[in-house]
Amino acid sequence: MTPKMPAVVSDAERLARVRLLRSPHVGPVTYYHLLSRFGSAQAALPALPDLALRGRGAGRGGGRYALVGADTIEAEFDATGRAGARYVFHDEPEYPLTLLAIDNPPPVLSVRGNLALFDQPIVAVVGARNASAGAVRLARDFSAGLAARGFVVVSGLARGIDAAAHLGALTGQRGDGGTIAVIAGGIDVVYPPEHAALQDRVAAEGLLVAEMPPGTEPQARHFPSRNRIIAGLAAGTVVIEAALKSGSLITARLAGDYGREVMAVPGSPLDARSHGCNHLIREGAILVQSADDIAELVETFEGTARSTFRDPGLADYQADDRDERDSAEIVDTIAGLLGTAPVAIDELIRQSSAAPGRVQDALLDLELAGRLVRHAGGRISLTP
Repeated sequence: MTPKMPAVVSDAERLARVRLLRSPHVGPVTYYHLLSRFGSAQAALPALPDLALRGRGAGRGGGRYALVGADTIEAEFDATGRAGARYVFHDEPEYPLTLLAIDNPPPVLSVRGNLALFDQPIVAVVGARNASAGAVRLARDFSAGLAARGFVVVSGLARGIDAAAHLGALTGQRGDGGTIAVIAGGIDVVYPPEHAALQDRVAAEGLLVAEMPPGTEPQARHFPSRNRIIAGLAAGTVVIEAALKSGSLITARLAGDYGREVMAVPGSPLDARSHGCNHLIREGAILVQSADDIAELVETFEGTARSTFRDPGLADYQADDRDERDSAEIVDTIAGLLGTAPVAIDELIRQSSAAPGRVQDALLDLELAGRLVRHAGGRISLTP
């Protein structure tokens, strides 16, 4: 978990942070590492070209690393303001603590609406886009019941179950209850187009959240990132109809990885849209059939994962205290250990005999040079 800093983020640092995040080959992992290493984005930005050059290695060609232009970032801030939105950074008080607890949370969120909803108990309701009429009604009724009890329902504003969940929560909201929509594109982009009115209503009566820059049209690669935010915000995730290979199951698995409750509504084995939910229940998800079932589970959730699986990690690892290799040698060593098949960072640390911090520095250099690809589960590989 990335701790919040007590200091107020200055306007110059806010601009620098977004510029850092939008620069080539900088994702959340690299962003947090750079911020930790240099203390601020303003200090990290001038160092990027040299880090990228070191990551390329001796004898490799390629032009000098180019930061995204400051004018581009100023235009992005202007576009965010015109959309009626604002930025919330990971170390600001408004940033949701539940999301901060996941691995590599979004460094900055674009938000439009009622930020107080982040502080309420949140339940994710997700499912099939081509949902059956019965499943749509269940999603609407469950969400209305949860919102009436003071819960916030989060979903992805997609067709089918997502839309029904938002509409149900808006209809049933009482007191602190309501809905949060996490979208895959920019805060000013409507997708799907027919949800324009619903997106505006969520922003007016609930909260709209985006990770991508304004103007970004959603692409397939953006949806897993959106799903991690949905799972990260919620104490529990409910799946109502989902095929075996669907984004909803990705959200459920992420929720399980984060140690949150995973719930599913059973369905007919004759309907392929129920196979994902039935599979989740067989693997240990909790069967739910009403808003009361969901509320009871979330209200008693204490933040402890039910799975007994734990990564053994580096408990038995000892770095070589006599390691006198310079940074370039460590980069070459790590690059030599990597291939196009993903491998765990822990394994690189063991095989390189380097301190974990030095390995992370080398990975940062390789990523900035465009030579590194990060995969799910903290694994990495060389760029094909």
